[in-house]
Amino acid sequence: MARRLVSILAIIVCATALFSLKAQDQEKEGMVKYTPEFKFRDGIFLDFEMVKQNKPIPKAKLLASFDYNDREFFKKIFEMEKVYYYDDIGVRQEVDKASVWGYARNGILYIQVQEGFNRITFVGNICHFVADITTEDNRYYNNPYSPYGYYDPYYSPYSYGSYYSPYSYYSPYYSPYGRTPSTRTELRQFIIDWETGKVMEFEIDNTEVVLMKDPELYEEYARLSRSKKKDLMFVYIRKFNEKYPLYLPVE
Repeated sequence: MARRLVSILAIIVCATALFSLKAQDQEKEGMVKYTPEFKFRDGIFLDFEMVKQNKPIPKAKLLASFDYNDREFFKKIFEMEKVYYYDDIGVRQEVDKASVWGYARNGILYIQVQEGFNRITFVGNICHFVADITTEDNRYYNNPYSPYGYYDPYYSPYSYGSYYSPYSYYSPYYSPYGRTPSTRTELRQFIIDWETGKVMEFEIDNTEVVLMKDPELYEEYARLSRSKKKDLMFVYIRKFNEKYPLYLPVE
């Protein structure tokens, strides 16, 4: 157990050293430090590497039947199943809308999640955003008089058809609909690891994973109670970003 712990700590230290060196190299290579005033170039990002390089497909290279200055330009572009554009050598290309990472409008980043585009409200080496997520919810609608509402956890399909069953065909509580799938939409929080582009739900375990790049912050966070960890997730993300500022290409 002790040997395994030492190995984990060694990996964290190495990862941190590489991360710090990379940040220093970026500063030397003529990158600019990100601030809230930074503007991303307007256009469509096919993948996260284009975001890191701040090199989207500009609006001028996108094929559209409406005005490029239309305020709803990107909304109209993504109403189509495919996006058409000209590449760097002038050849017409097409890509499925679902495979597009996102876009920038007025210098602000929007990421695609479940075919919806969501503004990235907090940009840094660890980004943060919220998105509406739709999930399927299977519930039993067999008993409208159940104390559990329309969901009856004691429902069994074998109870139907029995004369003596309270849910039989002869029961006033019987309904032929059985299990009915439904969907629900809820607002969830996400983070993006800028180094890898990985998108994760903003929860305690994932917060610990991204903080592992800095042993000091990670150990400080790991010592907190679980309730404190939940309350201070965003605080530690902010601490990490302040310690490791994001650098982006100047041009």
